[in-house]
Amino acid sequence: MNYLPGTASLIEEIDKKLLVVLRDGRTLIGYLRSIDQFANLVLQRTIERIHVGKKFGDIPRGIFVIRGENVVLLGEINLEDEGKSTLEEVTIDEILEMQREEQVNKQQEEERKKKAMIERGLTPHTDGIQEEFL
Repeated sequence: MNYLPGTASLIEEIDKKLLVVLRDGRTLIGYLRSIDQFANLVLQRTIERIHVGKKFGDIPRGIFVIRGENVVLLGEINLEDEGKSTLEEVTIDEILEMQREEQVNKQQEEERKKKAMIERGLTPHTDGIQEEFL
């Protein structure tokens, strides 16, 4: 097997089913159709998979163009093991509602922590990176 430096090594992944995790936390699954020298990707038959606890839901997204700098993780999906998940698949509406509830709960917890810090005379810091994606 020959080693290809940089994004050229992705050539071997063309036409394979990949899982891509983006900087904003989204998880995409689709077939890699094209790449360029900046690791920009084109996925076909893409779904966005949302996980909440032990459940997941898939939102069809079709053709998806991903700017290379937004890719955090990329990996090939083993088609033989694809159906062997311990997670329960639910409808899009169910997973979106669960995701919304999870976000509200996280926000309430952050507010509670911030209030507790202020009550103790501490100055809570805000994480600008995290706020950018809320």
